[in-house]
Amino acid sequence: MKYQIIGKNIHVTDGISNALQSKLAKMDKYFLINENVECRCVVSAHKTAQKVEVTIFLPNMPLRAEVEHEDLYAAIDLVIDKLEDQMRRIKTRMDRSNNRLSLGKAIDFDQIVAEEKEEGQDVIVRAKSYYLQPMSIEEAITRMEALGHPFFMYLDEEDDRISTVYVRNDGGYGVIQAENPIK
Repeated sequence: MKYQIIGKNIHVTDGISNALQSKLAKMDKYFLINENVECRCVVSAHKTAQKVEVTIFLPNMPLRAEVEHEDLYAAIDLVIDKLEDQMRRIKTRMDRSNNRLSLGKAIDFDQIVAEEKEEGQDVIVRAKSYYLQPMSIEEAITRMEALGHPFFMYLDEEDDRISTVYVRNDGGYGVIQAENPIK
């Protein structure tokens, strides 16, 4: 795996870099294409906690986890646990559906121990559909706040793209927009 370690408000020492690389190296066994897998780690220091964000760029989908903790090295351990848990859930979901999808070309699922299915886990309990009304982002934010939801999906009136506005953890709003316009 190729590593890119970035520090925000913190100097990434050799100790931090070595700790991240040695923990992430244990995950190499999960990837079939180790030499092409890139991993970006962002370590940041805040007033009361240290934050570690890890993104592993696989050909068909990235794996991402972030953890905040008082102790940086504990945060590193927790972010690795989170990534392994994500992979376990993906394997369990794929095993149940007997579908390896295109992700199977990048992940060695035989190395991952599947989770035992708990009652009510990964079950779609409700499906909802509605007509996407063309509107401005300001109107979408107003409707999202009126509903009390953390996100709102709408059709952007300027470019006819399906968009989702959401409340960011660090304040403000974000927009996710489909690259392909409605035909």
